Amino acid sequence: MTKNAKINAAILIIGNEILSGRTQDTNTGTIAQWLNSIGIKVDEVRVIPDIESTIIETVNYLRKVNNYVFTTGGIGPTHDDITAQSISKAFDLEYKIHKEAFKILEAYYKVGEFNEGRQKMVWMPKNANLILNPTSGAPGFNVENVFCLPGVPSILKSMLGGLKNKIVGGEPILSYTISLKTVESEIAKSLTNVQENNKDIEIGSYPFFQAGKLGVSIVIRSEDKSKIDKCSSEILKFVNEKKIEVVER
Repeated sequence: MTKNAKINAAILIIGNEILSGRTQDTNTGTIAQWLNSIGIKVDEVRVIPDIESTIIETVNYLRKVNNYVFTTGGIGPTHDDITAQSISKAFDLEYKIHKEAFKILEAYYKVGEFNEGRQKMVWMPKNANLILNPTSGAPGFNVENVFCLPGVPSILKSMLGGLKNKIVGGEPILSYTISLKTVESEIAKSLTNVQENNKDIEIGSYPFFQAGKLGVSIVIRSEDKSKIDKCSSEILKFVNEKKIEVVER
């Protein structure tokens, strides 16, 4: 892959606790922001339950249509942590003890603490590559273009830095935001015209409520700063013509 290639990724959140609402997903934002910073565009995010057949089917689809797939959750020590076993089956690989992971956790825990439950965390697909965990010891892993990370947000965040030499990114995806004191219907037609003139730029409009008043944030995204500048000047032109107030957020 070259630096100019369009590189995409999918994020797969695995866990009944997310679907039930007991746990709020923050990992999507963390991973997406990190990927954008290294020039990888997130094309899809899915949230699925801890069901083996669903994990296998979803991973096998996503890994074929994306350069990278990042999974979170299901690699801990409890009975419902079945991601590693499911990934093994998705790739038709033997599910076994990873010797290097075993050594890492054996050294991490005090004598007698590396019990059977914790040893479950070293069972992985055969010949998986480890993703080191500087926070709690237990490593994640990757097989080909599928990278499996834990669900605990602080631990996941600490592990992303170690992936930089394992994946190839493109040009960083830049963004610029213009916030306006208006409503979407007031700018919809003008914004559509700007998008038609800048088809290779991603333009999004997002309503917000601030200090008792409605507003709209327009977010422009591209790898090319000059294109963002051109697009923003076109937006500001119609904003000035309509006498819409630009606000700080």
